[in-house]
Amino acid sequence: MKLKILPYELSICKLNPNNSLDVDFIYTLDFYFLAKTDDEISIVCKTADVPSDAVARDNGWCGFYFEETLDFSLIGVLAKISAVLSENNVGIFAVSTYNTDYILVKTENFDRAVSVLKSNGYTFLND
Repeated sequence: MKLKILPYELSICKLNPNNSLDVDFIYTLDFYFLAKTDDEISIVCKTADVPSDAVARDNGWCGFYFEETLDFSLIGVLAKISAVLSENNVGIFAVSTYNTDYILVKTENFDRAVSVLKSNGYTFLND
């Protein structure tokens, strides 16, 4: 499968669920994932774009995603890539969209992740 590397560092943040979400700010960002549950609001965004009201943040993430649109009938795509990385002691943070899956790994593990995936038949388009 073909993967594409994201060209920026990312942060995973937690926002205060009791505060109103600054939607105007969020919509100015060109890349983000946003999740809201009963007890938290999380955002993944470029490190340079972390909201000033984040109550917790974890910097130092890099990522890549499946270049092609993944049909909903496909089974095990994320499980396979996760297993390959897990076997090589690389933890992941995965986020899915309608079209594809994004896999984030800590910056210090990124080169190893890419190398391991290449040796397991994955191709990186912007390598």
